[in-house]
Amino acid sequence: MSQRARIEAGYLLRLLQRGDPVGMPHSRPMPVIGARCHELRIIDANKIWRIIYRVDRDAVVIADVFEKKTQKTPKPVINACKGRLRDYDAD
Repeated sequence: MSQRARIEAGYLLRLLQRGDPVGMPHSRPMPVIGARCHELRIIDANKIWRIIYRVDRDAVVIADVFEKKTQKTPKPVINACKGRLRDYDAD
């Protein structure tokens, strides 16, 4: 991830931490992963990054960061995010 993309991601995550709404084109819901789950879209110079996150009452939980190469979120990413959030909730 380039420095510019990291700065954009940090800015958007800070907005989420403050409770500010972040909508399209930067964020979209991901109900296939779970309640309160969303996907941040970060456009880099020659790549498109995704940050899968969930907004909890006391935290923004990051489930995955990956380079998106297709229109659909890959099934292994969806399954990994579900598992990570399930493990997080169990702790």
